[in-house]
Amino acid sequence: MSYSTKQQQAVLQCLEQCSEEPISAAALAEQLRLSGNPVGLATVYRQLEKLEQAGQIHKIRTEDGAFYQICPHRAVQGRECFLLRCERCGHVVHLDCGHLHALYEHLEAEHHFRIDPRRTILTGLCQACAGKEDAHGTQ
Repeated sequence: MSYSTKQQQAVLQCLEQCSEEPISAAALAEQLRLSGNPVGLATVYRQLEKLEQAGQIHKIRTEDGAFYQICPHRAVQGRECFLLRCERCGHVVHLDCGHLHALYEHLEAEHHFRIDPRRTILTGLCQACAGKEDAHGTQ
């Protein structure tokens, strides 16, 4: 990112502090306010959009709205991570896996369909939720 404002840095720092789980723009604005950095919601959305375009964060669209999370692979130029989201607990994993890259390349070469990894979310069950399901005998 070539140019960064104070507000953008505040948003990015807040996202880094809340990096374990995705956060909504409204919750992020509230966190900023509580930490002494009041930033209007429209400004938060604007900064989130810029950070997403720069590859610094992921926008995760769900049935409950959009959530944002810092991308742990953002420092590596040219690398795109894939998102795995548990449909039960909502946990999101950023995965850098060569096997998925091969799948995306196959889809483009053989099926003439180009996937945008930054906007693709694979859903299923995380290990913890799948284990609970298996323990209760439900599928």
